Amino acid sequence: KVLRMRFGINMNTDHTLEEVGKQFDVTRERIRQIEAKALRKLRHPSRSEKLQSFVD
Repeated sequence: KVLRMRFGINMNTDHTLEEVGKQFDVTRERIRQIEAKALRKLRHPSRSEKLQSFVD
């Protein structure tokens, strides 16, 4: 949900760290940490192979 809001996936617009933080009642730093961890997981080789078809 955090990545969807940050990048505007299936939404009208993307949101700032501050906006997402307010939505989840956490700091923008915590949202930044969650975003970084989620992106790291998506970039992991075991997942990136499965996601490659969405890029092509």
